[in-house]
Order: sequence, then C-alpha cells, then structure tokens
Amino acid sequence: MTGVPIGHAAWHVDIGNNFYETSANGKTSGVLSVLVNGEGSFATSGGIVDGQLTPTKFTSKIVDEDGKTELRVTYAAGVAEASIIQEPAKRHKLLPMNDADRRGAIDPLSAVLIPANTRDGLLESANCNRVLLIFDGQRRYNLLLAYVRLDKINTERGYSGRVLVCGAILQPIGGYRTDSMIVKYIAGRRDIELWFAPIAGTSIMAPIQVLVPTLIGTLRIRAEKFKAVAIPASPAPTPSIESPR
Repeated sequence: MTGVPIGHAAWHVDIGNNFYETSANGKTSGVLSVLVNGEGSFATSGGIVDGQLTPTKFTSKIVDEDGKTELRVTYAAGVAEASIIQEPAKRHKLLPMNDADRRGAIDPLSAVLIPANTRDGLLESANCNRVLLIFDGQRRYNLLLAYVRLDKINTERGYSGRVLVCGAILQPIGGYRTDSMIVKYIAGRRDIELWFAPIAGTSIMAPIQVLVPTLIGTLRIRAEKFKAVAIPASPAPTPSIESPR
C-alpha cells in the first residue's frame, strides 16, 4: 500500500487433465500487523468439464480481530451450500442472502482462474468479458470483468511477458456486514484492475497483479514469483505374475 508492504501470500495450483486442486495462505505483515492481525488459508478441489473449473469442495480458515472462522462449502445441483465449522463468539449483522443467490456461484480461488484463449499468439480480449459469481462461505458477490488492454510484466522470479488487463467492478450481493468498509469504499469502483498471466502448459490464466485505488493510496498485490512446473504422470504399475505352486 503506497509502497509499504502490508502482507504476503502464497498460492499453489495443481491442474490435471480432468481435475484440479488449489490452495492459498497469507497473513498481514509489516506496519499493518501492528494495527490489524489477520491470517487465512483456503483450499478447493474439483473437476475440469469442457475446459471449465468446477469445484466440489472449498474450505477456509480465517483468524482476525473477531477470532477464528472456519467454513466449508460444498456444491450440489448447482447450488453452493456452506457449513460453519467454527465461528467467533461475536456475531455481526449481515446483509441477507438466499438460495437463488448461491446458484451458479463458485469459490474465489476457482473463479479467478479463467480461460487463456489466444489468437495469433496473443491473449484474446474476450477472456476478460465475463461475470464471476463468487461465494466464499459467507459473502456472495459478483466481479464484473471487462477488457482494458494488453500489457507486459516482469516478475522477480518466473514469468515475464504479455498479460491481459481486465477492469473489475465489485458487486456485493449478500453476506456482508452492514458496516462493511469494502461495500462502502470499494464496491462499484470502475478503476480496479486485475492482470492475468497464462499458466504455462495449461489453458488457464491466473492473476499476477491486482491494483485497487483507495482513499489513502493504491493497494497493489503483485506476484514476486509466478512459475509453472510440469509434473510427469506416474507410470502405471507393472502387473505381477505369480509362478504356479
């Protein structure tokens, strides 16, 4: 934030032919940790159907000033259902949400892994033009993406090259605190940018940088390392043949 480090996160994605797993963890650090103590871990798994990531289970564990919150989300008949494993004693009043709001919504990790279609060797602008329906077990929101431009980026380790820059508008649906600062200051802004880079060896892109202008300066989340590693498939076991006794 304005050049001052306020946190660090690590995100791992494992993509197979018809399955995927992804997990992330992070915590506040530096000057922000003096004011706000927060950390979290997230994990999801699911299948790949017609090139689309389809989650089956999502879990989150968050520790903040209110205490520890642990949630699990499962997906059945197109509806995301959340169950609370642990929650803080202090409960806040939340904006209402119904079953229809959770229909078609997926977890935040899966949602921002979008197709990396190309044309003439360049990422297609149409990859941006989509609405991401997201449910994290408590909050339900949309991210409205739209094409802004093609750009370039160089990370300290790993990827350097072309990126697709999408404008993003946060549209809260339900599950937010009525006094949420996110709803008050971030929702509806038209100057948020998500920068996507292709994951080598796959047809998927992941965010490599996020820019969010705020009242006190620009929040920048940027990958220090963005690297893809191909893992060869395990060889099939050799059948054993027993000699007749």
